Amino acid sequence: MNWIFSLLFAAVILPHTYSQFNPLSLEELGSDIGIQVFNQLVKARPRDNLVVSPHGIASLLGMLQLGADGKTKKQLTTVMRYSVNAAGSKEESQQHVISQLSPNRHQMLRGPLVVHRLRVENLCYGVGKLLKKTNRAIISKKNKDIVTIANAVFAKSGLKMEVPFVSRNKDVFQCSVKNVDFEDQNTASDSINQCVKNKTNGMIDKLISPGDIDSALTRLVLVNAVYFKGLWKSRFQPENTKKRTFNGADGKPSQVPMLAQLSLFRCGTTSTPNDLWYNIIELPYHGENISMLIALPTESTTPLSAIIPHISTKTIQSWMTTMVQKRVQVILPKFTAVAETDLKDPLKALGIMDMFEPSKANFAKITRTESLHVSRIFEKAKIEVSEDGTKASAATTAILIARSSPPWFIVDRPFVFFIRHNPTGAVLFMGQINKL
Repeated sequence: MNWIFSLLFAAVILPHTYSQFNPLSLEELGSDIGIQVFNQLVKARPRDNLVVSPHGIASLLGMLQLGADGKTKKQLTTVMRYSVNAAGSKEESQQHVISQLSPNRHQMLRGPLVVHRLRVENLCYGVGKLLKKTNRAIISKKNKDIVTIANAVFAKSGLKMEVPFVSRNKDVFQCSVKNVDFEDQNTASDSINQCVKNKTNGMIDKLISPGDIDSALTRLVLVNAVYFKGLWKSRFQPENTKKRTFNGADGKPSQVPMLAQLSLFRCGTTSTPNDLWYNIIELPYHGENISMLIALPTESTTPLSAIIPHISTKTIQSWMTTMVQKRVQVILPKFTAVAETDLKDPLKALGIMDMFEPSKANFAKITRTESLHVSRIFEKAKIEVSEDGTKASAATTAILIARSSPPWFIVDRPFVFFIRHNPTGAVLFMGQINKL
């Protein structure tokens, strides 16, 4: 079976009208930011299908942080929850970082956290090295599964950008800078979309339209693209695929192709602090460094929106340590889902506000020739679930298994999933599927 994810973030910026972390802890902090954004999206769209990349969100915010100054930068670092230039002793600096965490989130840090005094000029060289190391691990060929991360800045031709912003983004995020003529909206959007299409292997062929570009005001478009293609360690056989009922969040049933197999999987049952129980299962990809985790409410009457707010990187860590291997019959939908999401409101709800306000945004570290602010920040994601990459129709062969067989894990109602790079703890993708 083949899972393919492709995600793209773009921030359109317009002109005005060493800290050392344990790499695992740092990446989990970054992933948790994305999970919080996802939680905000779920509040607004509890019954929609949603797909985001926590790792991609953290990368894009990191790119913006390198260009921010003043209160704009402070808001970004507060929400990101790692301050790379905290003052004072190591102990005071550590407390400064921890103080940025909300009361019920601080325990997600794992391992020692050491923060040294750091000048602003050295912004990315502590955390940056660790982010760079993490990204290299995620895209390593050792994973066997394909992960591609691409970052780019599309700048208006002639815009004078600060050298540190360009060089640090290139060093930390392997971010390239491309000059475009935003006055020609069609050509500019075509250039950006072609770049995105190439980086996502054609999965996302249109990110922005000419109307998204203001020919007079657009100065920069920041892009982060994440592409993933993985084969299951334990393959689903096409002859076991048949149509089954999926009960949507709206109560409407639909007949969809369901993949099935009987094999050994790590799984378990856990609950929220409010005693809402849900089942979890880990489906490893063939490289074994990356896994899909699925959480499914035990009771069909429990909505996903009641469980998701309680999930953080700490929660996922606990799953990984408590799941046990069992012989399980897994039934999983075969589907394609596309999600286009505006991230502006979720980020503002978390406390990142000034960068969207023309009179308050401070991106002086990007350029000192013009005042910039973020007009839009959005993502487009696509997930395809198919058997070994094929587009074949579902087979109708029934699965002949006695009721006295091993336990069943049947994903026949709304569920939440995570694609996790286990060596680093990075959550590459997460989403909720409410309807098929």
